[in-house]
Amino acid sequence: MTTFPRLAAFALLAGLVAGCSSGGWGDYVAAGAKPQPAAPLTVEQLSAKVGCKPKMQVEGDDLRTGFCKTSDGRFFVNTFKTEALKDAWMDQAPEYNPHLVGPRWTVLGPLEVLEALKERLDGDLHLTDHRVSQTPAPAS
Repeated sequence: MTTFPRLAAFALLAGLVAGCSSGGWGDYVAAGAKPQPAAPLTVEQLSAKVGCKPKMQVEGDDLRTGFCKTSDGRFFVNTFKTEALKDAWMDQAPEYNPHLVGPRWTVLGPLEVLEALKERLDGDLHLTDHRVSQTPAPAS
């Protein structure tokens, strides 16, 4: 026979579980579970962050490229299907230094333009070797 205190405890527990699983707790991950990576930004999303509507140059499954012109200057925004594809592409494009680099994206343009865009895009500046960031680490 189930007693009233057991039913009350069960109802309280069920209410707590329901309350914690809905609303603002979606960013937390259960212990031992791997967090799902955020979806990579698109050419359009990256461009919008710096006030540009890109003119698309390449529309491929593995690579998309858009050209932007803003008050900061002219630059190209590239997005890639994978990090490996981004690295392979950058290995073949040494004449396009410097790069502003982020997760599965690069922005190519003159150094002064990339420096102006760096903070808004939250990217790392790579001056010669795309595998080595030249962005100074924040002071502690």
